[in-house]
Amino acid sequence: MRQITVFIVDDNKELRNALEEIVSMSEGYRCIGTASSAEEAVDRIPITHPDVVLMDINLGTEESGIDVVRVLKPKIPETNFMICTVYEEDEKIFEALSAGASGYILKKTPPGRMLEAIRELYEGGAPMSSQIARKVVAAFQKQQQQSVPGEAETLHQLTIREREILELLSKGLTYREIAAQTFLSPETVRKHVYHIYEKLHVTNRVAAINKFFGR
Repeated sequence: MRQITVFIVDDNKELRNALEEIVSMSEGYRCIGTASSAEEAVDRIPITHPDVVLMDINLGTEESGIDVVRVLKPKIPETNFMICTVYEEDEKIFEALSAGASGYILKKTPPGRMLEAIRELYEGGAPMSSQIARKVVAAFQKQQQQSVPGEAETLHQLTIREREILELLSKGLTYREIAAQTFLSPETVRKHVYHIYEKLHVTNRVAAINKFFGR
């Protein structure tokens, strides 16, 4: 089984070391780097090219982890960013998702669940702590249906296959599950998803689904 490569960004040395130990001692995962600041993260992550980045929000400097995601996601779209923080505020959650993060879990998450979240994210999921997921769902339910000018034309750019994959994504399926249903390889599904993101001008699953269903 291919190892999932992970990069950890946290300004707290003890927490950073603890996360590194959890990843390194678990079969199927490999920590390929750590950073303690936004500047270091921006420099090193594109070089190491990890599958998943565990990103803290408060890095003790003016630049936050969300700023790092906003800078790096367009440069390395195939890398998955998961916020790992103590913050549960709605503002932080949606700012992180808008910046390009595809997962959001709390630091109090048990190690086993955190590893599951890393794999889920790698396989195309959008893992979130239950408290966070409830906030996201509640926010979407409050939003009124709105038609954005020019959006219909954007959606028409999607191929039949891309629409099919986006609908399956909206049901919470992983790349592997979508591949099984569409008789494609997970890597082909991953490429289709990147093309969908490009056409819809979004950087993550949540934004793509939201735009597709006109929310």
